[in-house]
Amino acid sequence: MEEIALKMAGWFPVVSVTGPRQSGKSTLVRKVFSEYDYVNLENIDTREAALADPVGFIRDRPQRLVIDEAQLAPELFNMIQVVSDETGEPGQYILSGSQNFLLLRSITQSLAGRVGLLRLMPLSFAEARAEQGDLGLDDFMRKGGYPRLYDRKIPARVYYDGYVSTYLERDVAGYLDVRNIRQFETMLRLVAQTAGGLLNITRLAQDASVSSKTAREWLSILESSYIIFLLPPYFANIRKRLVKTPKLYLNDTGLLCHLLGIRSFEQLRDSPMRGAVFENLIIAESMKQYLNAGVVPEMYFYRDSRGKEVDLVDLTNAPKLVEIKSSRTFRGTFSATVNELASLVPGGVPKECRYVVMRRDDDIVVGDVQVVSAESWLLRCPDVSYR
Repeated sequence: MEEIALKMAGWFPVVSVTGPRQSGKSTLVRKVFSEYDYVNLENIDTREAALADPVGFIRDRPQRLVIDEAQLAPELFNMIQVVSDETGEPGQYILSGSQNFLLLRSITQSLAGRVGLLRLMPLSFAEARAEQGDLGLDDFMRKGGYPRLYDRKIPARVYYDGYVSTYLERDVAGYLDVRNIRQFETMLRLVAQTAGGLLNITRLAQDASVSSKTAREWLSILESSYIIFLLPPYFANIRKRLVKTPKLYLNDTGLLCHLLGIRSFEQLRDSPMRGAVFENLIIAESMKQYLNAGVVPEMYFYRDSRGKEVDLVDLTNAPKLVEIKSSRTFRGTFSATVNELASLVPGGVPKECRYVVMRRDDDIVVGDVQVVSAESWLLRCPDVSYR
């Protein structure tokens, strides 16, 4: 990600670093852009100065400036646009913030076409293992990838208790009436129970005792703050793809397990959500590998009218089809829909790009598919290119 951030700064006058709370955004920008001046708008005096005189705040500082929590002073964005247009030089301003909805809204309104967007997600499995050499797949699935879990050795339950409270009090409270915070937390926990399933807004709204309109708005908050993401269905007709029901996942399985009350390997092993958590891990980590490489993935799932499904259709570069199974035992039925769909994707999908990812210890080839262990899949470098 450090290399990608530098590339973005060489391409765009403004670089914005977004991502979930506590994913390491401030650490990244201060390390990569250490020669820049740095201001943090969470400092009350600094924020008041920016709000009182946005023109002077920008004009009186060097044009190599990192602005952390930039969304707290949206008045600055028009001036950033003016100054960056005057010089036309790349890498003038680096913006980061934890309230992504507000930050992205300000960027869209004032800096469209001038900003390179980076999404910094929690640590990948490979990055987390580099921090904790004995980290196994099941441990990572329960623990998740937030950096403080590794550099400060905070127990997962303690960390996520604080994370959820901070998220609700500092991020969500800015959008909702305080009386609705507890209902929002209820919906957050309900969302966790639907991970890996088709999004049913009506059911979520009923279970959370809110209107469907409110449920949609709250899901938008969860998505813009990188708690959840939606995986759209794949169809040859792109217009159909936009109107069919997506599947819902959480960006981090540590948070998912916390919300599900899964605290140990035994609880995960015996949970009816075990398969969904494993599927969530593979999908989220596959997406994270692209995002951390600065590439927006083009990923879908496939389900036909008969209910046959392929968990991941990855069209980001070379097409890949991925079926995900939490079992250790391979069965021929696992690959049937993968092979069937391979002929329906325009241009086809070669045998070497058809996968079944499982909780096994080795990689084998069975017929026309590559059967790979989850660890092997998560440790692979993504196939990325800038097109």
